[in-house]
Amino acid sequence: MVSIKASYVVAPKDETPKGHFFLSESDQICRWSHSTTIYVYHNKNNLNVNELVQRMKESLSHILVHYYPLCGRLYWTQGGRLKMDCNGKGAMLLQAESTKSMDEYGDFSPNDDNIKELIPNLDYSQPIQDLPLFLAQVTKFHGGGNDVAIGIALSHPMSDGVSSIQFINSWAKLTRGDALGPDEFPFLDRMVFTASSLPALRRFDHPEFKRPPIVLGRTDNIEEQKKKTRATTLKLRAEQVQKLRQKANIGDSESKQRPVSRFEAIGAHIWRCACMAREHDKNQPTLAKTVVDVRSKVNPPLPKNYFGNALASTVTSTCCVGDIISEPLGYTAKKIREAVERVSNDEYIRSQLEYVAGQEGMDTIRTPFLEKGVYNANVSFYGNPNIFLISWTRMPFYEADFGWGKPDYFGPTGVSPFDIGIVAPSPDEDGSDIVLLCFQIEHMQNFIKHFWDI
Repeated sequence: MVSIKASYVVAPKDETPKGHFFLSESDQICRWSHSTTIYVYHNKNNLNVNELVQRMKESLSHILVHYYPLCGRLYWTQGGRLKMDCNGKGAMLLQAESTKSMDEYGDFSPNDDNIKELIPNLDYSQPIQDLPLFLAQVTKFHGGGNDVAIGIALSHPMSDGVSSIQFINSWAKLTRGDALGPDEFPFLDRMVFTASSLPALRRFDHPEFKRPPIVLGRTDNIEEQKKKTRATTLKLRAEQVQKLRQKANIGDSESKQRPVSRFEAIGAHIWRCACMAREHDKNQPTLAKTVVDVRSKVNPPLPKNYFGNALASTVTSTCCVGDIISEPLGYTAKKIREAVERVSNDEYIRSQLEYVAGQEGMDTIRTPFLEKGVYNANVSFYGNPNIFLISWTRMPFYEADFGWGKPDYFGPTGVSPFDIGIVAPSPDEDGSDIVLLCFQIEHMQNFIKHFWDI
């Protein structure tokens, strides 16, 4: 059990701009709720938690001067779009204590009810304008030391993973007493990442916004949405990652120019294992979805410190389960590569933004925010027979040193309640990778059996 010992509303230390803040089409299409993550620290320096929370509070007020939009609030407008008001209502910092030790929380697997108490509690039945955009909870574990968890909740329309990590790492840097470098301040102008009105850019088909396949014999995906899922964490050793990459490169002439990446190889392995675990007919259609950071892919490139969502969704071509299972791993890896390359040029990316801008409503194309018990046949469902793959392989999670040293664990506390595989670096920095998997319970055991057959 966790009890809140103190709650602070933190505003920017200095006066900041007020009024409307522009949100791009990429901000509008992501799910409207918060992304929640957790950092776990074994306090090697045995620093006093109360003192460090006060330092975090002070440094948060400083960093929010530069990230002042996080102190505002979101509002709904026509067509299910969001607007953002920089009204300075502030961010939230909570100090808490747990009656459990760090070990009692296990491996901090996503979607585990046990770790939800380590992140700020958000009540989505409230009006959206009453919800802070950034919340952090510092929880001291029970025991003799000062081991802590920092639970983060950051509004997704305000920030993608790249921006979120930049913000957290900068906050940590100020907390431990270091100054930010000139390239560590955020670039806030989202007008540089908008749709183009050029007619030539509207010629693309945009399969990423079309309904993905459903199970053969069904008329909708509601039955699959209702099935229970479970999250687990799987670690691939460096030699296993290398073996998958070697398998994926065999027989692929393109690999001589650019070898299959870690994400392409591991993602292909996840997709294939999912197809084998579900035991569908060989003619069952399936595809994989992913999202791509496009900061460096638009023309001109976005600043590396662009704060916001700079993501483009993409899907593979529709495949047959039989081909995914029987063809070499390179076949599936190539499908993922082709999907990523589709959103690797400015024309396609701007066209995608134009498509979103032209929609009357966001409900059918926005990434759904669905809790169990709420089902909608109109949303794009990437669970069974499909898969959602995400790459976090280049994210510098473990630079978030608030004074306790680098985190011993980082991960999401919640992922999509449908079938998803997130590929992330291991904290061991030994070439290994972590797969954060959420999968239907009825197929999970079968998936894991195939997963370790490398």
